[in-house]
Order: sequence, then structure tokens, then C-alpha cells
Amino acid sequence: MKILVVSQYFYPENFRINDLCYGLNDLGHEVEVLTGKPNYPKGSFYKGYSWYTKQTEIINGIKVYRSNLIPRGNSGGFRLFLNYISFVFFASIKLFFIKQKFDKIFVYAPSPITVGFIGIIASVIFRAKPFLWVHDLWPESLKDAGGITNKIALGLVNLMTKLIYHFYDIILVQSPRFREYLTEQGVSKNKILYYPYYAESFYKVVKPKLKVKSIFPNGLNILFAGNIGVAQSFDTIISAANIVRKKKNNINFIIIGEGRDKQRVIEKISRMSLEKNFKFLGSFPPEKMSDYFACADALLVSLKKSKIFRLTIPGKLQSYLASGKPIIGSVDGVCSDIILKSKSGYASPSENSKMLSTSIIKFSYLTKKEKLKMGENARKYFEKEFERNKLLLKLIDIFKA
Repeated sequence: MKILVVSQYFYPENFRINDLCYGLNDLGHEVEVLTGKPNYPKGSFYKGYSWYTKQTEIINGIKVYRSNLIPRGNSGGFRLFLNYISFVFFASIKLFFIKQKFDKIFVYAPSPITVGFIGIIASVIFRAKPFLWVHDLWPESLKDAGGITNKIALGLVNLMTKLIYHFYDIILVQSPRFREYLTEQGVSKNKILYYPYYAESFYKVVKPKLKVKSIFPNGLNILFAGNIGVAQSFDTIISAANIVRKKKNNINFIIIGEGRDKQRVIEKISRMSLEKNFKFLGSFPPEKMSDYFACADALLVSLKKSKIFRLTIPGKLQSYLASGKPIIGSVDGVCSDIILKSKSGYASPSENSKMLSTSIIKFSYLTKKEKLKMGENARKYFEKEFERNKLLLKLIDIFKA
């Protein structure tokens, strides 16, 4: 099967579509990728890329067509809008210069949903069936994560989103709860299939390495990994840490990752004199993360309270489960359901710092055996629901149906 994957993001940008393409290629399918010049999350082109260089390249045996776009910058707002629209414009033109035939068009749509237009055009040019993999719910995500409140703008985005959905016969969703939202948008239930993220094979249970362990402070270490942004509700974590330190002084919060909110978070931690309770390690390649997870006592996931996050499975959850460690969540909806159903840890409502602190203190009193059991439950649930090879084969079955 020859598949054209359309994604605004691809290696060296760190998105799970990378591994999915490699996996399909390894299973004997011919995969080619139409993507942009890498600029996420830095906001500027990566070294070696510019408007005039690397129009095509081969990455891990996959031919990659690079479309021009306006880098996203660091200011958000209008610059981000230009980034999204410029990719749609230039990638659509690029399609006419790809002299190949494809059996399927697979569109990866984390955000923005505008990438769906490219898949529609590609399906016409190549006369191939398009599939849309939805990871973000527009316009809801613009309100909750992007802070956009203008009703006219949101109304126009809503119409655009409905138009995109209309042209796809099959829409894959990363969370089962997305079904209810899409049906409210007028999408037929028969078009919607649940297809979740999986965690790459390098997320696994490993023994703690002394070199990594030496970085961690003494005491109970709760590790957060991922984007440090508004959506992650770090104020809840900080407030919980403030409550926890008054009851137990040996609990540490290890933070791995970067993000727009990081500096504000660090300043707030300083104002509350919590520097001894937090340790920021920076960011590391995904391939190294299991080594850090192994040295933590529990892994932390938090999201702000909103409709969209109740429906979403955050990508880090699969990585946490795969690593076989207990999970503590300050989350609502489907993410909370998974933590509780898998018996892998504790879940409290989003933005409730008091209940999060209660979960952390409760966890601190567990025996070593009880903590190990939570970790084992996490890994078992991952193997049942989110294992890589199972989901790659499921995707091939979807293409063939």
C-alpha cells in the first residue's frame, strides 16, 4: 500500500506521527510525507532548513516533501495564524509537483485542523481515499487553550471545521469521548473511529541508572514531563506542593520540559519560597525519558478545567503507562477514568490543589509493594490498550476496510 501522510510537523520536530510513519514503512508499506519546514517549538527554522533549502529529503527510508511556511515565532496570535495558513497555501501548491500515485491519504491533525484542507485537495489530485486523524477539537481548543473569545472568529472557525469534516468519509479520533463532540458538530457516527495514540517502543520498564538517579534529590520524587503551558495548570501543582510541604518535608517535584509558561512558573515558585521542593531538569530526547521515569516514585499529569480536556487523552498518559510507574493525576474526564480503571494511581479533579495534595500524601504512605503493584497495573493496561504494534496493525485494517 502506498500512503501519503500529510502533517504540518515531522522529524526533527518531535511528534508521534514520526514513529507511526516509520512503523508503517517497517511493515512493508511505502510511506511518503508532505510536511513543513521544521520550526516547532522554537518558532524559527531548525539549523539546515530555510525557505531555499531541503525541498525533499529521505528520513529513515521515507521520502519527505518539505513545504515552505512562515515560522510560528514566539508571540502567538497573528503570527501563529500566518504559520497555519501559510502551510495550507504552500503545501497545497506542492501537491501539484508530486508526481506519484497513492492508495491512501492520511492526514495528521493535532492542531491546526486547517491541515485537513490539504488532505481534501490531495485526495482529488491523486484520486485516493483520505483519512483524517483528529487530536484536537476546534474551535473548542481555541477557546480553552488559545484564549480566543471573539464569537465571530470562533463561529467562522466552527463553519470551517464542519466543512473539513464533511469531505472525509473516515475520521479517526484519539479519544472515545471525541465522538460525542463530533456528532454534536453534525458528523455522522458511522464516519468516526476511535484510534488512540500509542507510546513508542522506547517507552518501557527499565531499571534506574545510577547516573540519572544521582540527579534526583533524596525523598519521594513526583515527576512531571512535558509542555509547561497554561493548559497544564501549573498553579494547581504549585499550590498542592505548598500544602504538601506543611505536612511532609521530603516530597519533591521534578519537572522535565519547556514551555511558554515556564518562566512565570519559576517566578511563582520563588515567591512562595518553594525552590527546595522543585527541581527543573530541562528537556531530554524522548528516547531517554524512560531512564528518568524509572528514577521517579510517581509520574504527574495535570490539565486545566475545561470541556476539551475532559474529552482528551493527553499524549503523556500512554508514555507514563508504558513506563510502568504509578500515576498521580489532577485531571477530569477520560484521563481520570483511565487512571482509575487501570488501577495505576490516584486521580483528583482538575484545578483542585487540595485534593491533589491529598493524593500525593496518600501515595507517600503506601508500601513499596503497593507502589510496585500500581506500576505493574499501568504497564498491563498499556499493553492491552495502547501497544504500538497492535495499533499499527489496527490502522492497516482501517485502511483496507
